[in-house]
Amino acid sequence: MKTIFTTFFILLIFIFGCTKDNQTNDSVTTNLTIFFVNDVHGQIENFSKVKHIVDAEREKTNVMVVSSGDLFSGNPAIDNYTPKGYPIIDIMNQIGFDIAVLGNHEFDYGIEMLSDRIEQSQFPWVCANVNTNSSQLTQPPPFATLTIDNLKITFLGLIETGGSNSKIIPSSHPGKIDELTFYRAQNIVTDFKDTKTQEDADLFIALSHLGIIGFEDNIGDFELAQQNFFFDMIIGGHTHAKVDTTIANIPVFQAGSYLHSLGKIELTVKNRSIQSVNYNLINLDNYTQHDNELKATIETYNDLPELKEVIGYSYRYHSRWQLGCFYTDAMRLKMDVDVAFQNTGGIRTGIDEGNITKREIYEISPFNNGTIIFKMTVAEIKQFFIGSRSGFYYSGIQIRKVDGKIEIRDLNNRKIPDNYILTVGINDYIPAVNDMYFPDNGVVQPLTAAETLIAYLTDINREVDYPGCNRYFRY
Repeated sequence: MKTIFTTFFILLIFIFGCTKDNQTNDSVTTNLTIFFVNDVHGQIENFSKVKHIVDAEREKTNVMVVSSGDLFSGNPAIDNYTPKGYPIIDIMNQIGFDIAVLGNHEFDYGIEMLSDRIEQSQFPWVCANVNTNSSQLTQPPPFATLTIDNLKITFLGLIETGGSNSKIIPSSHPGKIDELTFYRAQNIVTDFKDTKTQEDADLFIALSHLGIIGFEDNIGDFELAQQNFFFDMIIGGHTHAKVDTTIANIPVFQAGSYLHSLGKIELTVKNRSIQSVNYNLINLDNYTQHDNELKATIETYNDLPELKEVIGYSYRYHSRWQLGCFYTDAMRLKMDVDVAFQNTGGIRTGIDEGNITKREIYEISPFNNGTIIFKMTVAEIKQFFIGSRSGFYYSGIQIRKVDGKIEIRDLNNRKIPDNYILTVGINDYIPAVNDMYFPDNGVVQPLTAAETLIAYLTDINREVDYPGCNRYFRY
């Protein structure tokens, strides 16, 4: 009788114990704060403030810190550090980042360097729509499930694929990713519709580098939410926007760019769903406190003496638009060609009035793109403008649209016939993404695009003065 009673008592403990565990997982409200950054582009100055904020929050509640892409390219001190990009991963490790998704500019340093930076990271990288094949880059997992205070949060990584009209690739230099295979996000995301259940997760979050709104054959975060109701939240990047909205009952966030702001998402979670969400975009430029030790580290990383060398003078503030004229003039004259073109996305910042340093030139042109010279007929140039469906700054000719057709004239306003051959100097990203419009026999030049601009200021003309710039054409 005693044995029967003991067995029954143990059974009751087991039953009620299991019930209590289920209540802990599903019926108890748990607080969680997610901090996130996107499109940092090497701007590390405010990371000491991020650490101060994150550390203070960790004293109060559960905290996760995530990146939704594009950590690299934009700060010459990071882009020219040996090894490239090392400082920003070191800083993120010190802050205690939990996870990151690959952005298109993560590939700017090349596959080998990206592989090293991922190995350096003390946090996982995720991306569901890339296959690294047999490349040096280890295949990232499509998602990762992180646990904190009995909460299981699964993050699915997605990268944009709008880099070419003819290929499914991110907005990266094709030559740096030719060993990789990418897929449209909308073609693979439904493969993960049951992931939350399979992972026994409390929340399923898309860590996205798709941008806000899709175009042509690509989707953005808004379409992702509208078409995939199995996500609990989308934390995005790529478009450098500030987003705080709800699409199809799914919260969607993005925190601007260049680490001017830090996204803070405060959640209460119960029954494997978000019960409440409060979003705050923290202005880091106005935040006055910082972690002293990390601040000293950042100052050391940012102090590259060779970047302080003065190489020119700007007579006014020049916006990115105005720099289109300077950029193409410098390329044309230094490369000694008839015509130069420059894509708008390759000019990343303006310059202030006053002395121009090497740092500023590397900030204008941060991507380490090479330069190349082609011989092209006027007809081939016209076809390039029509087929690329993109806009470009130009120097050395005049371009206009007349009665639906492109007309090209020389600087003396004389119409140039279609069969006339011109030498064209450009950065090598442009023909790489528009390869069907360029000959195969381009002559590769010894200088990168940024080095060409520096050489122009050093050797030809130190003065930059473009009150206006109207040399832009898009068919």
